[in-house]
Amino acid sequence: MESAAARPRPVLTAESVLPEDAGRAALVARVHDPEGDGPCVAAVRGDHVVDLTALAPTVSDLMERDDAAAVVREADGGRTWRLDDLLQARPGRRDVPRLLAPVDLQVIKAAGVTFARSLLERVIEERTGGDPAQAARVRARVVQVVGGRLDGIRPGSPEAVKAKELLVAEGLWSQYLEVGIGPDPEVFTKAPVLSAVGTGADIGVLGASVWNNPEPEAVLVVDSRGRVRGATLGNDVNLRDIEGRSALLLSRAKDNNASCAIGPFVRVLDEDFGLDAVRGLDIGLRVEGTDGYVLRGGSSLREISRDVLDLVAATHGAHHQYPDGFVLFTGTLFAPTEDRQAPGAGFTHEYGDVVRISSPRLGALVNTVVPSEEAAPWTFGVGALMRSLARRGLL
Repeated sequence: MESAAARPRPVLTAESVLPEDAGRAALVARVHDPEGDGPCVAAVRGDHVVDLTALAPTVSDLMERDDAAAVVREADGGRTWRLDDLLQARPGRRDVPRLLAPVDLQVIKAAGVTFARSLLERVIEERTGGDPAQAARVRARVVQVVGGRLDGIRPGSPEAVKAKELLVAEGLWSQYLEVGIGPDPEVFTKAPVLSAVGTGADIGVLGASVWNNPEPEAVLVVDSRGRVRGATLGNDVNLRDIEGRSALLLSRAKDNNASCAIGPFVRVLDEDFGLDAVRGLDIGLRVEGTDGYVLRGGSSLREISRDVLDLVAATHGAHHQYPDGFVLFTGTLFAPTEDRQAPGAGFTHEYGDVVRISSPRLGALVNTVVPSEEAAPWTFGVGALMRSLARRGLL
């Protein structure tokens, strides 16, 4: 098998990753700084990235400030980097400046089964026991019985209760339907603090998985008070075979080396980009294989079954606090059924796939698929961050 280091990499430029209205956006980046051997909080201004670490040593700290957008747009900073130079650095290198995931001390949470179309695919995974060879047969049965009954149903409503009774009678009730249309959403911890990778990095798929796909999602950035302060893009990689065997294998399916990508930047909410703009986000997906294979898809938050603030409230409140804030993957509409490797088996990744997740107002998150076992090891944790900030006199 060709090693991850030997595979060709996509060429990224500022133009290819910035939002269409970048000139009006308050964009936050994180930059690995080899001089300080640690990350810098930075603002993206045009084709340059400006160090703001002296004002906010972590992105978590910046999101706590009521004037975060003004700081990102206007505050005097330290050193600057050319965005193109940061994008062209190979992932994992510590001797050159490069972009990191634009979040740090926030807990990485994810909401699942928040769209009806992907809900049915979760039911199919469960019914097949994670066997892609059975997907087409089971899909036909599930769509015949379930399809259409869930359209427009508000989770937890009387209509949802009636739908549940019908599906139980058909023998098709599922734990995924419970969190999809029941009163409580699925919210889980996707990955450890500081483990996410950013745009341009490799993204990992566990070597044991033979049925998997990307999950293009909007990601909310929430402060310690439960306020949504910004948004970005994410890839919540889905190992369909492993989770399909048992939902109790969720951590095995979701939390692996480099299996969580976030970026390219956090767009801070302001008068030009508020919660309603987040609710209307369209997210595009393009997967391009080394053999020329191309898959296109997408997701739209306009079709989500639970409002984004309902998902935040299910995560944060009197029942649970996050003193450093959290980020929340909001789920995906995308559920690929197009056959790639075998008839009836649907889509699955091949190593070397370039995954581009994009939205006009958030930019583009671009990653190359490798085995998790070959991705750059995660070595920089909370202790390393604290020591780095202390060496630089920032604590």
